[in-house]
Amino acid sequence: MLSNRWTGVVRGLVILAAIGVWLAIGAFGGQAQGQLSSVQTNDAAAFLPASAESTEAAALAERFAADESLPALVVAETPDGAQLTEDQLAAVRAFADAVPDAPLEGTAGDEPTTVGDASITDPVVVPSDDGQAALVVVSLDAGLAQQDVGSEESSVSRLAVDALRDLASADVDDGGLAGTGLDAWVSGPAGFVADLVAAFGAIDTVLLLVALGAVLVILALVYRSPVLPFVVIFNAVLALCLAGLVVYHLAANDVLTLNGQSQGILSILVVGASVDYALLVVARYREELLATISPYTALRRAVRASVEPIAASAGTVVAGLLCLLLSDLSSNRSLGPVAAIGIVAAFLSALTLLPALLLVGGRRARWVFWPRVPRLADEAAEEPRPAIVAAAEAFDADTRVVVAGHGVWSRIAAFVGRHDRPVWIVTALVLAAGAAFVPTFDADGTGDSEVFLTQVDSVDGEEALTRHFEGVSAQPVTVVAAAEDLDAVVAAAEDTDGVTAAAPVTDQPAPAPGAPAQGDPLVVDGLVRVDVTTSAPSDSQEAAEAVAALRDAVHEISPDALVGGAAAERLDTQLAGQRDLRVIVPVVLVVILLILMVLLRSVLAAVLLMAANVLSFGAALGVAAIVFDHVFDFPGADPSVPLYAFCFLVALGVDYSIFLMTRVREESLRLGTRQGVLRGLAVTGSVITSAGVVLAATFAALGVIPLLFLAQIAFIVAFGVLVDTLVVRSLLVPALVHDIGDRVWWPARLARHTAR
Repeated sequence: MLSNRWTGVVRGLVILAAIGVWLAIGAFGGQAQGQLSSVQTNDAAAFLPASAESTEAAALAERFAADESLPALVVAETPDGAQLTEDQLAAVRAFADAVPDAPLEGTAGDEPTTVGDASITDPVVVPSDDGQAALVVVSLDAGLAQQDVGSEESSVSRLAVDALRDLASADVDDGGLAGTGLDAWVSGPAGFVADLVAAFGAIDTVLLLVALGAVLVILALVYRSPVLPFVVIFNAVLALCLAGLVVYHLAANDVLTLNGQSQGILSILVVGASVDYALLVVARYREELLATISPYTALRRAVRASVEPIAASAGTVVAGLLCLLLSDLSSNRSLGPVAAIGIVAAFLSALTLLPALLLVGGRRARWVFWPRVPRLADEAAEEPRPAIVAAAEAFDADTRVVVAGHGVWSRIAAFVGRHDRPVWIVTALVLAAGAAFVPTFDADGTGDSEVFLTQVDSVDGEEALTRHFEGVSAQPVTVVAAAEDLDAVVAAAEDTDGVTAAAPVTDQPAPAPGAPAQGDPLVVDGLVRVDVTTSAPSDSQEAAEAVAALRDAVHEISPDALVGGAAAERLDTQLAGQRDLRVIVPVVLVVILLILMVLLRSVLAAVLLMAANVLSFGAALGVAAIVFDHVFDFPGADPSVPLYAFCFLVALGVDYSIFLMTRVREESLRLGTRQGVLRGLAVTGSVITSAGVVLAATFAALGVIPLLFLAQIAFIVAFGVLVDTLVVRSLLVPALVHDIGDRVWWPARLARHTAR
């Protein structure tokens, strides 16, 4: 009796210690999670490798300018094509005069307090040639503009843009443009940065709340319990706190680069993975409670049985995501470790915190399942029996398959057993039909104005800028070449399609954007810089295509010349993304295939699972191509979209096949492969389907962020996970394994196993 009492005390202390440690992690990690936005880097130029041509060009171009600027362009336009009046033009000039004194809300101490403190020159007013608009150019200090000032979702650049928008909406007596009859927008690079930061601002709160809300509803339907869903959600939230704590400190110390996309994916991935792992543990725990009188014994057995599939799942995802370290782009390269940290946090919480929470209440711990409390099948049983024996069984004499009494999944298993070959052939053909549309998926890149799914000020302003200020570029393409090649470079640039003007940087600044330069060409270390204006805005895909043509023309007459600028950075980012797709995809396939071979002790089974999941990914991407083109009318996609989708879908999708096949292998040792695969499908069907729906719902939550990239990832991954769960794992894989039989385990000894 004393021994049992002290055993209970020790168990209680261990449970309290585990919960206490995780609560401490939650306290510190919650703060770090809320501060992740402050260590984000969303500047595309910072993601490029040092070897990119635009990066090298930017380093040389700095020699020709004392200060680099991040322009904010205020466009004021008359409605209905009317001409600007003298009073309206005077109001625009008064607005420009008031800009330097516009306060930056949220700054303090040594930080800038007005727009003038954050800019490098006085605002410049440029009337349009058609007389219908006026442009105010505010050149923010590029280095200062990206500095975080510690307030919510704020950088100096965003605060400056907010100040300009507030000033523009003020009454004319206060220096604003309200009441003048003009429509005004703040656009340009600074405007796009501010709108992008505002869109990502929802990641910290809205995205997480939507994801957790969706998961809570699903768990309530699955468990039909008022307690257990909150236990699982609490476990997921603390896992996210651990991941946020680690990622924050790594990003703050420049060990990795965190951007808004990575932060959003981290939140979704941790919540989805931790809930999936929890579903597996809880399902196995419930099974064991049907045959074991002690909750401690039942949970120990459940955790022991769950460790292998969960560890294999987590290891597969981590290995697949770490292949992103091969990327040329630091944004992709850092997503690998960021997401891997999240998966490890989910794994740790599922196997340490969740068991502790499930045992709260000691020998009465079954209360967490209330009102559907699992009852011991034989209350008098002293020795625990395997849960699979305790479960009701049904025998199908036609297929000679023993399947557990799990309702609809028993019937699905019996159906697959009777019609295995037609089932896998039909499902494979359906998936192949979807994959046939993969070549139509447009991943050549998009412009900044196309990444927003809602109306934003910067996009409206760019449209007005394009209507009235052709030939004016806030961020020209820069060509750095040898001084002796100057005339030839200028001529080649002017003859390039998509280019409207080319002029060398001189020793005297231009009086206004688009105005002809004065003075002599500036020569630095034998080099000259030529600023090239494209007909399309610098942040558009058309400008990137013009840069590609410009490089061909310039390199032909000056091989050592370097072409840079914002449009060139966009082009180099897209080229790096295409290269990453070609390099990383094969590596991910090989790595996951090797893991499957080790896990299943079989070459053939691993190859079949890998082929099934690649086919599933192809179907998801093909269907996405149709939906994006003909339903959502998306303008295209960034090259990183199929790369991210592939890494997530292949790594996460194979999880469900791992959950199934590890149980199938366990059952095959007793029953033989054909009976084992259907037993495994019957007993895991409910929990794996629930896990797939949860993960699909969490990724679908990314769609609440009104950005093209995240909306596309949300659809592809959510749809692909459902295909993996409901088609590949439920029909294709079990039917194929049942048709092949014991040979599926080749070359392992199990391939020669004969069921007793």
